Amino acid sequence: MKIEQFENLDIWQEARELCKTIRVITEKENFSKNFNLKNQILSSCGSIMDNIAEGFERGGNKEFIQFLYVAKGSCGETRSQLYRAYDFGYISDSETKEIIEKTVILSKKISSLINYLKSSGYRGSKYKAEK
Repeated sequence: MKIEQFENLDIWQEARELCKTIRVITEKENFSKNFNLKNQILSSCGSIMDNIAEGFERGGNKEFIQFLYVAKGSCGETRSQLYRAYDFGYISDSETKEIIEKTVILSKKISSLINYLKSSGYRGSKYKAEK
């Protein structure tokens, strides 16, 4: 099945759900008052889905891979910020474990797509247009 738009990518959909989850936890009373951490974690989790989308829309395999690496890095950044939120007492142990697991799974899925794209012969739609 050929994916025509980034919204159909499972990793983008999962990144979107992660952003929704992060938004909910940042609205908790103590968390919401730490504007720096709140803004950082909302930015990093948003960067995951945004970089997947931007890379896909570029139309080239190499560029898509590059943006997927950025998305994977943002996933790690989000995970690190979750640990800080936990250490500061903003989120519970169970919330932390649940969301950390989601970030680890998403990171692995992004890696899998990177590896697939590297090993496939597909070069991207912009190369078809140039021929």
